[in-house]
Amino acid sequence: MSKQTVANRQAMCEVLVEEAKQNADIVVLTSDSRGSASLVEFAKQLPEQLIEVGIAEQNLVSISAGLAHMGKRPFAASPACFLSMRSIEQIKVDVAYSNKNVKLVGISGGVSYGALGMSHHSLQDFAVTRAIPNLQVLVPADRRETKKMFQALAASDEPAYIRLGRNPVEDCYVEDYGFEIGKAVTMKEGTDITLIATGETVRQAMDAAELLKEQSISAMVLNIHSLKPFDQAAVKAAAQATKRVLSVEEHSIYGGLGAAVAETLSEETGIKHKIVGFPDEALITGTSGELFKHYGLDGASLAEQAAAMVK
Repeated sequence: MSKQTVANRQAMCEVLVEEAKQNADIVVLTSDSRGSASLVEFAKQLPEQLIEVGIAEQNLVSISAGLAHMGKRPFAASPACFLSMRSIEQIKVDVAYSNKNVKLVGISGGVSYGALGMSHHSLQDFAVTRAIPNLQVLVPADRRETKKMFQALAASDEPAYIRLGRNPVEDCYVEDYGFEIGKAVTMKEGTDITLIATGETVRQAMDAAELLKEQSISAMVLNIHSLKPFDQAAVKAAAQATKRVLSVEEHSIYGGLGAAVAETLSEETGIKHKIVGFPDEALITGTSGELFKHYGLDGASLAEQAAAMVK
């Protein structure tokens, strides 16, 4: 199959339209964000299954929990920066603690909003949602994984937070594969170093592996699409196989994928681990691509850092 560049939010909409046509209990709620979430087509085809609550993220979550309590299967879409911060108490209590089947979709995650800056970046959402009991935390890498993930979510009864980026993403998968929540996927085999990535950094890690190959460095790439539940067995096996691990994420260096990897490897011996993410500071402004390059999250920068670890 040929590679394409498609926004994951578009793939989400396509799946939700298909699933909601088959199940009238599936409803979508937005906080004045149907355009940002690429849900205009859903609203057009299934207007009675879409609820607009306006810019009121706390209400969005609580209404979703109430609908779930009554047997509906709500997907609540809102910018990740606001969903994970403004309404975190409602997520913790109304959804997770109450065990309501709500799928919380944080759109335009990470640094997708680019030049809008810190107020619109969501670089702490993994940290806070990972710490809430009874809440899955999921991040797809490309359109194919997004499709499989939302098909699984439509059938699931578990509360979940799902982060999606805003921009088009180059394909990571070129053929069909088995998807399971909580199970990591090995994108490339390697023997010298393991690159562990999540979300849109998976493509960067795969690009880095190709650059490393030119230097005769064999890099394994592990895609963690499920930060919670977390596939500790896969991470331990990959780390023991290569003895060097570089984790990369579109998130703060604190509390996200790198922290989960470090927690997993804390009792392992003889393994070097480097966390690559955004530093604990207000970031410069720019496009997401510019930010990735400036802070060393792009493929070329990752290859350079990985080569240094190996050599």
